[in-house]
This record gives sequence, structure tokens and C-alpha cells, in this order.
Amino acid sequence: MKAMILAAGRGERLRPITDTCPKPLVKVGGKELLVWHIEKLKQVGITDILINSAYLSEKIVDFIGDGSKFGVKVTHSVEGASGLETAGGIIKALPFFEGQDFLVVNGDTFIDADYKQFLEPLENEYLARLYLVDNPPHNQKGDFKIEDGKCYRGSDYTFSGTAVYKTKAFLNMPIEKKPLLPLFLKWSQIHELSAKPLCGKWFDVGTIERLNQVNSYIQNLN
Repeated sequence: MKAMILAAGRGERLRPITDTCPKPLVKVGGKELLVWHIEKLKQVGITDILINSAYLSEKIVDFIGDGSKFGVKVTHSVEGASGLETAGGIIKALPFFEGQDFLVVNGDTFIDADYKQFLEPLENEYLARLYLVDNPPHNQKGDFKIEDGKCYRGSDYTFSGTAVYKTKAFLNMPIEKKPLLPLFLKWSQIHELSAKPLCGKWFDVGTIERLNQVNSYIQNLN
């Protein structure tokens, strides 16, 4: 399986740090968020990785390079300063996956978990499997619910940003700015969206406060 790490966000709520550093290169526990993901992916045998970028993309490309210093192969998909939003970024990157199912991970999250859970094959009847987490304080209203393995709009869980997709879910879509949520709702209506709870500890590193929480969590692990 190949993987994509989403790294195109601006990180407005992490300013002033992100005025000069793209959010996925912000360090937690002394290591860049992107590097945490790359190492976790490598541990479960995923070594062919695509990283999309937009804001300060040159810093991501320069730092990660071809991935060889991390023992993986990295392909870069640079979207331009304004980015394409999540679905648009996936559509632009679609040829990289060569028609196979693929994993997408949000580059601005920290996941203390075994990534092996993401390797479970996606059943033929579904276009995607979302990994959901308990609602964090910043999203108490939640995003989705799970009923018999299928995913519907609801308030039980929050989308972690991690998911497995079939390439056919995005085929023949134009490369343009496009968010994922409308696609999720469309797939859900036709019962082709599945979901599972993410097993592990998950953080959305979206604000200075949450950045400090992750650093405290990692410090307590050591």
C-alpha cells in the first residue's frame, strides 16, 4: 500500500510559529510532525509515500527531499501557494497510487498508535474507510456515527483525518479546490462509506495550546 501525507495547510492558529515554518514541520517531542508519520509508516512496511504541500512548500521539499534519509521513497506534489483543499490534493496525486487502495494521513496530527491497523484491506462495497476518534474538546459536536460498520453524519465521533480510499472514488474528477466532506456525505448516502474507531492516542496539533498538550504527552511517555 502507498500512503499520502497531507501537508498543504497554512496553520493560521499556530502563528507566529507558522509564519516561517509550515505546520507539518512543527516539532513535537523534538521531532517534526511529518517525520513522526514517516517513521510510523515505515515501521509497518509503507515506504512509498507522497507528500502534498502548498504554503512554504519549498521548505517541506528541501527538508524531506527524496525520503532516502528516512529510509523511504518520497514523491512531492506541490499545489501552489493557495492549495487545493484535501479532496483536490488527492485528485492531483491520484496517478501516484496506480489504481490501488491507498492510505491518507493528516500531516498536522500526532498519532501514538500502531499504524498496522490502517493496512486492513478495504472491503469491495466501500469507497473509503474513515478512522474516527472520540470527540475532542474543540469538536464536541462530532462529525460522524458508525452503524453496522457504515459511516453516517452524526455526533458520536470526530474524523481523525486518517482514511483508506479506493482510487475509483476520485476518478474523472477535475483538479480543482475541493473539500472532502461533500464527498463523504455523498458516499454515506449510498452506503459506500465505512468507518472504524482509531485504536490509539490522537492529537490535532492545530493551536499553540494543543501543541503544548502533545509535547507534555510525549514527555510523560519518556
